[in-house]
Formats: sequence, structure tokens, C-alpha cells
Amino acid sequence: MSRVILSIVGVIFLNACGTVPINLTEEIMQLPDQPQWEKIAEKLDFPEGPVWDGSHTLFVSSCYGHRVNQISHMSGKAKIWSQPDSMSQWSHTNGLAFGPDKRLYACEFEHGRIIRFDANGEAEIVLDGFNGTRFIRPNDITFDKWGNGYFTDSGHYRRENPDGRVYRLAAGSDRATIAADHLAFANGLAFSLNGATLYVAESARQVITQFTVSQIGELSDPETFAVMEGGDPDGMAFDDRGNLWVAHFGAGKILIFGADGTRLGEIVTPGKKPSNLAFGGADLKCLYLTEDETNAVYRLNLPFTGAALPFVGF
Repeated sequence: MSRVILSIVGVIFLNACGTVPINLTEEIMQLPDQPQWEKIAEKLDFPEGPVWDGSHTLFVSSCYGHRVNQISHMSGKAKIWSQPDSMSQWSHTNGLAFGPDKRLYACEFEHGRIIRFDANGEAEIVLDGFNGTRFIRPNDITFDKWGNGYFTDSGHYRRENPDGRVYRLAAGSDRATIAADHLAFANGLAFSLNGATLYVAESARQVITQFTVSQIGELSDPETFAVMEGGDPDGMAFDDRGNLWVAHFGAGKILIFGADGTRLGEIVTPGKKPSNLAFGGADLKCLYLTEDETNAVYRLNLPFTGAALPFVGF
């Protein structure tokens, strides 16, 4: 068992999405070493970017399947939600996030664009580059509570002369600015609960870097928050206690870190390539996982509550 330090009254929960008991004591939460994940969608061609709509649906990219899928929380049924045709201006989406305008934003890496979908699945281009140069590989995206968008452009996978960046799209703007650069394959990103810190996965260095966020949204004071040897840090999400949950791609785990970077525990995943995760369900206690070795989406109910995102749904 892996241990997570928390202050909770002792009780035993049963995993509603599986059958693994999760034991709670007054100070220690036991995480299952071999959780029985429930597979709810498969054959998704490198699933990524799970995002909860705040109601009853999970949206997931099929990175190499040229589509965005929607999965019902109640039935677990998956279907294609949006798929490009010969006239479309997008093909390969990755990270997804709802914005303040109730649109679903996506990192489109084939053409180096940021796009957004309306409720009918129709897409439009938001950004196609910076200062006349196309983005290299837009990867993941998130919004702060003021409606400013931040997204990673991974760059090339290398440690030497890294060219990954974080861009900022100010609320109401149609132009991006560089928020951070020289990152070694910038990947998943997430804001702390108070919005004062942005965490960014640098996959090629196998670290998570934290940045201080100013009142006007600028990033400064980069510092290594956690080292994740044995695999690449990928997508991430916070629970409502301020613990950071990170998909450890290549290591077959989800790692959980406290606010000070202390590693609190881990959960074994169904395959070796967990790419991203999101909390969902009515109470945000269902953990969704995209896994790329098995090309599937899984879920697992836990006695944790995910942190609510600032914007959800259409």
C-alpha cells in the first residue's frame, strides 16, 4: 500500500467503479497497489486531454484518431462527438479545456493551432502561431479563474537546447504572449487552488516545474517542484486539498504530491503509458484516466474530491 497523509475520520469506502476497498484512518489514507480500474472506452487511438463538463459528460481527444469523443458518466458509453471532414481546419487534438465563453478549447498539434468548439462540435481557429511562426506542437491547455488561457507548446523532445514554451492567451484577446520558454518538452499544466502557482510538466527532463503567477498573469521564479524518474510527467490535476495528481507516462503510475512537493503516494495504472487524468462525476470523486498502451479510458471512484475547474460545460 502507498500512504497519503491526511486528517480524516476512520472509515472504509468501497470503490463504486470497482471492488477494491480503500481504508481510511485518522491520519493515513491507504491507496490500493492494484486498483481494479473500470474500462469505459477503448480503441481510442492514443487518448488524451480528458475534461469534465461539470454535468454528466467527459470529453476525450483521440490524438491519432482525428476525433473528439464524449463519454457518458452514467452509462459509460462513448461516442464520437466531433470529427473533421475534408473542409475542416483541424485534425489531431490533444489537450482540452472549457473556456470562459463556454467553448471547448483544444490544442491541435498537426497544424500547430489552438482551436475551439461550440456546443455542436463545430470548430474554429483561435491561434495558428506566434509572430508569424506556427506553433511546434501545442500539447495541453488550462484556464485561470479570470479567464486567461495558458497552453504548452512542447517543442522538440530533448534536454539540450530545449525549445518548449508556455503561452498565455489573455481573456478576450486573439493574440498570445510567451509566458515561459526553454522548457524541455512542455507537457501537462495546472494551477494551484489559489491560482498563485502554475505547475508545468517538463517531460524530457522528467521534472515538474513551478512558476509564480503575478497579478497580471506573468510567470516568474521557475523552480523544480518534483522529480519523476523512470518515466515522463504528463497530464495533471489537483484535488480539493491541494494535492497534485500526475500521470507518470512510461512508469505505469499516477503519483500524488503534497503542496511542498513531498511524494505522498501512487496508484498503479492499467498500462505503462498513462497520459492524462481528470476528476469527474457529480461530486468530483471519480478519477478518469487516459491510457495509451491500451488505448482506453478508465475510471476509479476514490474518497478524494477533485478541485473544481473555473469553467465547465456549454
